[in-house]
This record gives sequence, C-alpha cells and structure tokens, in this order.
Amino acid sequence: MAMPHLIDSGGLRLSGHLARPLSSGTGSLNGLVLCHGFPSGPRGAATSGQTYPQFADRLAAETGWVVLTFNFRGSGTSEGNFSLGGWLADLGAAVDHLSAEPRVNGVWLAGSSTGGALAVCAAAEDERVRGVATLAAPADFDAWAGDARRFLQHARSVGVITSPSFPSDLDAWNRELREIRALTAVTKLAPRPLLVVHGTDDDVVPVSDARALVDAADGPVEMRILVGAGHRLRHDPRAVAILLGWMDRQQL
Repeated sequence: MAMPHLIDSGGLRLSGHLARPLSSGTGSLNGLVLCHGFPSGPRGAATSGQTYPQFADRLAAETGWVVLTFNFRGSGTSEGNFSLGGWLADLGAAVDHLSAEPRVNGVWLAGSSTGGALAVCAAAEDERVRGVATLAAPADFDAWAGDARRFLQHARSVGVITSPSFPSDLDAWNRELREIRALTAVTKLAPRPLLVVHGTDDDVVPVSDARALVDAADGPVEMRILVGAGHRLRHDPRAVAILLGWMDRQQL
C-alpha cells in the first residue's frame, strides 16, 4: 500500500511517496529512505525520480520494509532551488519523517548517484541511520565545484534552479560542493554497514570512486562491481537484486 506524502524541509514542501508492505503483522518494521540522483537532460528536474515510487513499492513488497522516497528541492513538484547543502537538509527531513512513522524502529538509507553520496554524508552525522547502500555514488563533487558558474548554468538548464536571484551567494553555494564529500563522511559510518554498487561502464561517475569509498570505510563494507553496467543502476536487475539481498540481511 502506498500513499502520497508531503515532507517539510525548513519550510519547503517536498513531494514524497510512502510505500508500506502488503502484509506487515503487528511488530516493528525496518524503514528505508530511497534517494534519487541529480537530474539530466533539458528540464530534467520536472521528471526527476519519477520511477522511484514504483521502485519503493517493489522494495516494500519484496522485503516487508516501509520505504519512503521523495523529490529533493527543485525537482519533481518539490519547492525550492538546488544547493547541495539544501539537498542534505532535505534528506535529514526525510529521515525525521520516516522515523516518526508508527512501527518504524530503524532507518536505513539508499541512494543513486548524488543521492547515494548524500546518504553517506547524512548517515555520518545521524546515529539514527542504521546503514547505507549506494548505487553509482560519487566520492566527491570536485568536478562540479571546479567551475561553479558553469555548473550553476547547468543546474538552471535542467531546471533544479528556477529563481533568477538564486543563489544569493555563489561562493557559499560553491563551498558546499567542495565541503560535502562522501569520501570524508564514510570514515564516520563504522560500525554500521555500507553497500557500494557500481558499474564498470559508468560514464558519469568512474568506478574508481567506488573503490575510493570502500578503501576509506572502516566498518563492514560490501562492494559489488557490475561488469558492463552503466550509471543508471536503478534500471539494472542485478543492482536491484543486490540491494534487495542486502536489505534482507539487515536486522532491527
């Protein structure tokens, strides 16, 4: 059973989708926050994450978990404009939202690309998070930060920034791109589990980022490198099967 949800993130309304297992008994349930990546293509923000509600429904049905997915600010029908710090705050708000759900007694995070990197960063600062799974996650955002004005124009072109006056401080906006780094945050995850999945043919985030994250992690880590897989692992049946198996092995 699924239902639309609105999540408040610092006064912004984010669109969300909550999927519950069809049969869940009366006991405590694991909860998962599922995060999409940065949109691509002209006006890609409008359709960003549009397949994630169905993905959440499938994960809930097959694992018995409660799964919350949502659109980060500036994407889908969520309010606001993109900043990396803003997206990180949105993820924190989603964790708050799912933690408040009846019977949810533990929250894990899973995310694709930018969403995966932010899942690592959020978990590093939030002890409520029990574990993290990443699909094609970048180790850092240095490529974006290297030319802030060019990346800002890209963000406008895909539609995650629509306000002409945003950001009010370009330097501060760019500083977040440099300082929010999964490669740094991953050192704080132990002893919580981490799953890192990446494709050998990813032309957006190199597979070396996955290896760097795993090398930097101190706790229990699983790395799965998928031969021939590209960047959009959400649509690769092997990656979905790996995520389902990892979820099945988690305990409240």
